[in-house]
Amino acid sequence: MDILLVPGLWLDASSWEAVAPALESAGHHPVALTMPGTGADAERSAGIGIADWIDAVVARIDASDDPVVLVGHSGGGNVVWGAADARPGRVARVILVDTALPPTGGIISEFPVIDGVIPFPGWTFFDEPDVADLDPQTRSAAAALTASVPSRVPMDPVELRDERRFSVPVTVLAGSADQAAFLAMLTEWPAAAEEFARVADSEVVRLDSGHWPQFSQPERLGAAIAAAVDRTV
Repeated sequence: MDILLVPGLWLDASSWEAVAPALESAGHHPVALTMPGTGADAERSAGIGIADWIDAVVARIDASDDPVVLVGHSGGGNVVWGAADARPGRVARVILVDTALPPTGGIISEFPVIDGVIPFPGWTFFDEPDVADLDPQTRSAAAALTASVPSRVPMDPVELRDERRFSVPVTVLAGSADQAAFLAMLTEWPAAAEEFARVADSEVVRLDSGHWPQFSQPERLGAAIAAAVDRTV
């Protein structure tokens, strides 16, 4: 099965390289994507928004002969849920890596804009639990992979139109939260909690990781993705 791997902000297809072998060993076909405008300057990326990122994933769904699994890390969760909304009959499962489903109108987050783009803000920008399992060497290697993203993308609202999206199974691979803790966190964002509650088939799997398991424990993340896919087919 084709597994489309969508990175979060500041990352490209290369961020999935250490995860892919576990998926290939399980007999799947991982396809890592780079979103439009990643690494481009303001002149080339000013017109790119979240809809363009969703369209890029939809185009790859349409290129596949069979239904696909969509995996979205962090802000990539907004992208894959938007793509599932656009092609609900072509998505076998959505897998979120340490993020939640956005409701319609939901955004990723707000970050500083510098020279018309949003560069990686550095590890100190994030809460300590998110980065605690990244040692200095891993942080340095991962930071070297980062690139700016178009300034519009993180603040663009996701427009969801097709209620058939709720029939797509959803797996949340949560860094440090089990299902009870994840649902408790969602109560802080009622619209997101309602979106998740309407999914007919959902599960939360705790990874015991920080926010970037593709760097801190890629083999385990790959195995968790493969296990979720196996529950689909």
